[in-house]
Amino acid sequence: MVEYSRFFADRVKPMKGSAIREMFKRMADPEIISLAGGNPAAELFPADELSKIAGKILMTSPTLALQYGTTDGYSKMKDCAKSRAEKVDSFKDGDEILIMTGANQGIDLTAKAILNKGDKVIVEDPSFIGSLNAFRSYECELVGVEVENDGMDMDKLEEALKNNSGVKFIYTIPTFQNPTGTTMSLEKRKRMLELASKYDILILEDNPYGDLRFSGEDVPTIKSLDTEGRVIYAGSFSKILSPGMRLGYIVGPAQLCEKIEMLKQVNDVHTPMITQLMCVEFMKKYNIDKYIEKNRDLYGKKCKVMLDTMEETFPKGKVEWTVPEGGIFLWCTCPGIEDITPIVDACLEKKVAIVPGSNFAVDITAPSNKFRLNYSAVEQAKIEEGVRRLGAVLSELL
Repeated sequence: MVEYSRFFADRVKPMKGSAIREMFKRMADPEIISLAGGNPAAELFPADELSKIAGKILMTSPTLALQYGTTDGYSKMKDCAKSRAEKVDSFKDGDEILIMTGANQGIDLTAKAILNKGDKVIVEDPSFIGSLNAFRSYECELVGVEVENDGMDMDKLEEALKNNSGVKFIYTIPTFQNPTGTTMSLEKRKRMLELASKYDILILEDNPYGDLRFSGEDVPTIKSLDTEGRVIYAGSFSKILSPGMRLGYIVGPAQLCEKIEMLKQVNDVHTPMITQLMCVEFMKKYNIDKYIEKNRDLYGKKCKVMLDTMEETFPKGKVEWTVPEGGIFLWCTCPGIEDITPIVDACLEKKVAIVPGSNFAVDITAPSNKFRLNYSAVEQAKIEEGVRRLGAVLSELL
């Protein structure tokens, strides 16, 4: 048999698979309660509405739905995305909008358009593994900056900018961050913009969870505060409509969007027309904001169940955790240990799955005493039971 590893490009050799994906393979057992994933609540999917919409589209506009489309996106879909961006003041004069096959494609193609081998990207540490792997694939160096309860540590960000030449951009998920669930304060958002201007770099703002606030007050997007055209904004329909439809968008200056569009053309030609048309029709026929309210209400209830059960069952003084105001994740730290792996393995034995923090780190080989929990994907009774099982393991091993 051919040994394919010797054919791999240098840029992909260091890349490692996500332990989240590997964990899913081990979770074929239906008795396992997964607090590990990042899926939206399936019970919220508007399946009946989308089924009728898809049928109507294929009956009345089959050629439009099944033929090639334009790389930048169907014009009415671009209008829908623009309306979502404008709702948070994140579409500016001189900006263009591109429809992406999921926001992660937009992040990947933005990085591809900007990064050369050896360039540096400043990222939150921890951060979303999909974006970190996208950056790694372009042979850049990731410079991690600690995430505090109110967002990235700005003093350490400035220190990183002072000590690292060749930084192209800062990547941030400022609202309900993945994996921590934290939200960057307005003061820190303004400071990040000031630092980006001072050191003449860009900011890539990823905002897939911003619509999912269930407590607290909205904080302006970094893009909305930008007066220099430094912020590229990534938005998504995955968490408010359906992840399987693979609909996201990028907002940025025309000069950059032109290059990203060229890269997308050779990547997938265009985002599927049928899902774009379905989204357009859904947005036209139904009140998307009322639908989003259902998401917020359910996630708020699920998060409360998780937090209340953690408070009841986790060993006192042994575990610290974030309290999110929205989104779908929270983040736990066990200060008294160095490596969470034995706890992750013991949890699987007790039929509950969690994600080790090393998955989200800049240095994925270093041990981590942290883990991520998700409360969106399973029903409330299973959240409670899963956390109880987790609490029993923590009480035994910590």
